[in-house]
Amino acid sequence: MKLCKVTRELAGTRIHVLGSSFLVLIFTMVLAELIGIFITALTIIYIYYKYMIFNFWHKKDVFYVKPVIPIGNISPLITGKVQIGVFFHDVYMKYKDHRAFGMYVLFKPILVIADLDLIRTVLTKEFKSFHDRGMYSNENIDPLSANVFLLPGKKWRSLRAKMTPTFTTGKIKQMFSLLVECSEKLSKNLESKAQMRESVEIKNMLARYSIDVIMLTAFGIKSNCIQDPYDEYFVQGKQIFKLNPIWIALAMFMPKIMDFFSIPLTDKCISNFYINTFREIVKYRQTHNIIKHDFMNLLIQLMEKGYIDNDKIINMSETTKITMLEAAAQSYVFIAAGFESSSTTATFALYELAQHQDIQDKVRKEIDEILEKHNDLSYDAMNEMKYLHKIINETMRKYPPLPLINRICTEELDLPTTNIHVPKETLIIVPVFGLHRDPAIYPDPDKFDPERFNEDEVAKRHSYAYLPFGEGPRKCIGERFGYAQVKVVLIGLLAKYKFKLHSRTTVPLIFNERSAGLTVRGHVHLIIEPR
Repeated sequence: MKLCKVTRELAGTRIHVLGSSFLVLIFTMVLAELIGIFITALTIIYIYYKYMIFNFWHKKDVFYVKPVIPIGNISPLITGKVQIGVFFHDVYMKYKDHRAFGMYVLFKPILVIADLDLIRTVLTKEFKSFHDRGMYSNENIDPLSANVFLLPGKKWRSLRAKMTPTFTTGKIKQMFSLLVECSEKLSKNLESKAQMRESVEIKNMLARYSIDVIMLTAFGIKSNCIQDPYDEYFVQGKQIFKLNPIWIALAMFMPKIMDFFSIPLTDKCISNFYINTFREIVKYRQTHNIIKHDFMNLLIQLMEKGYIDNDKIINMSETTKITMLEAAAQSYVFIAAGFESSSTTATFALYELAQHQDIQDKVRKEIDEILEKHNDLSYDAMNEMKYLHKIINETMRKYPPLPLINRICTEELDLPTTNIHVPKETLIIVPVFGLHRDPAIYPDPDKFDPERFNEDEVAKRHSYAYLPFGEGPRKCIGERFGYAQVKVVLIGLLAKYKFKLHSRTTVPLIFNERSAGLTVRGHVHLIIEPR
């Protein structure tokens, strides 16, 4: 009996082992088949990319940078290893002799324009074929993206015509006292640190100044960011620029993916905050009949009348009223465009002046003489400070706030003086940072030298060799205001204080890889002293 039992157990074990082996065999066969399917799929994808997608520029006989399947040429951007302006600077320096060359962003071909005459063609001469930025803008998903910077086609043209009068010299003169008010507040706030000859993290201070300026001019709100680094408006302002590098790349190069998946670029909380803030201010002003000399008042006029008082109306189409959301979007882009670009330009300027005491002394002497001549800081006095203007231009030459310009081909054409046919929907990149640091255009480009902007030096250069605000009909609408915002704060600080570089500040500065604009990673510490 025992023998039979053992025999049965052995037979059961053998069946179990055979069953397990059979299952392993089946699993192995299925796994091998799946691996085969996977390899076949990868092979098909590889062949499709190599001979179809990544053959685009080859078929057109255009020089191109060899792509990597499937991400094209932008792996450093996707992984966040390099700032986007620095990336295109490096590509420009390597391939600029080709005048224009192809690249690939994932499966999308793009054309980088390196020749100054061709840049003029794209931005101005053939503007009818390149009037859109080709960046993300979807007013249904993301209402604040429907602004004058991002909007395409007829919507952009109509809004640009309405918005242009808001940035005339006369309108900026009306807002000038608000800039001075914020600058004086910042200077006073730094008095104690200057008396103790302490270091100050200037990037943060200038960002807080910029938010106070913009909230005062764009919303009519007296925020308290200079005194309070935890002020709600400063906290919300900083959130605008906390974007994943992947979202930045998609918004700039592949906006249709964001449209397809209904992905907003602006965080919902930020969008609600600024829309609700704008709506409440408009309602309060309209209810109490409050009129101020600020950007908010001009937007209310566009909402109520469709035009701005005392400005010439070129045609009746410009009198169409804008909606509350459209007005809120313009107010928001005023923050998004003016906050970081102005504060970083002022930061870079003081960083350079702290290293070049001779230049700092020279501009301070100019400031003293002109302030004494006018008895106070006025718009006209500011505009007399020619050397200060050169310093800011040189700062934006070395550190352009927007390090590249996007355009998309809206009407196919043959690019003049080349053999390149540009199909519709082709994205064009102008590598501004590359141009500004090109030793063939600006000898010894890493040197900070305001004399590059003497009239005779400017006359020697190509008119499209300097593009901090872009060029052509789509040139930055807020250029005058941006200059004024930076100049006023520098005048206020340099008139009272001296700045020296602190040992904690890195030289050269490191750029923030996660930002679309050219900003500093980390802090910029300067020693501040009374004069």
